[in-house]
Amino acid sequence: MPETLQAGQFYTLPVERIVTPGAYLRHGNEDVLLPNRWLPEGLQKGDEIEVFIYHDSENRLIATTQKPFAVVGQFAFLKVVSTSPAGAFLDWGLSKDLFVANSQQREPMSEGKSYLVYVYRDEKTGRLAATEWTNQFLKTDTTGLQEKQPVTLLVHRQTPLGFAVMVDDCYEGLVHHADAVVGLQPGQRLQGFIKQVREDGKLDIVPGKPGYDKISGEPERILELLKQHKGALPYNDKSDPQDIYAFFGLSKKSFKMAIGALYKQRLIEILPGGIKLVE
Repeated sequence: MPETLQAGQFYTLPVERIVTPGAYLRHGNEDVLLPNRWLPEGLQKGDEIEVFIYHDSENRLIATTQKPFAVVGQFAFLKVVSTSPAGAFLDWGLSKDLFVANSQQREPMSEGKSYLVYVYRDEKTGRLAATEWTNQFLKTDTTGLQEKQPVTLLVHRQTPLGFAVMVDDCYEGLVHHADAVVGLQPGQRLQGFIKQVREDGKLDIVPGKPGYDKISGEPERILELLKQHKGALPYNDKSDPQDIYAFFGLSKKSFKMAIGALYKQRLIEILPGGIKLVE
């Protein structure tokens, strides 16, 4: 824990005292106010509470129980709620919007559109801000990363080859169309794994879990759905990927792996018109 409170981070802090404006929380020799509007009912002196620290409109550190879409050191896909001559303001889940200066925009941002940004703390002022100039925060040395290593993904944009994703908030990777879960959208956060670390250091990524670990639990879920639908469902390995995802929430590849496992266990039949439980 740093010696002083840092904006842009979560802390679990004890309540030092309750006052008219809210509750003062203690961090070392510092107190920070949690305003009444964020005060949980029944909070008392001595209780501990998790809060996020940021600056209010008067440049004072303040606490909130609201959860931002990203913290310092993370990428996020955020929507512009307003613009000004100095820059743009982004909705990042707090009552106070996140500022992006004009100098930190690739091109002028438009209200209502969403952009990939990186949340950082200004070294001079300590205030939180965002930037579109994200490459400076990406690591290019992928030495030490391994195939099948679990990672957290943020979908950035669709490309001719698939979907560009931010990996663990420090690398860039690609989910090829063949490996993409139907319905991937920019701004979506999900879990995945490294399929391949290429010779040029670039990362090929797959959503979900590797191999048959990826479908652990999914065959059981399909069995349960079959039981709920009188032992038969109109889906098989020839079904449209969109239809499979809409009903099961699975990519066609994952669905085929799951029903293949059930078929090998002789729990289901795969028929021209769908799948059914073995009687």
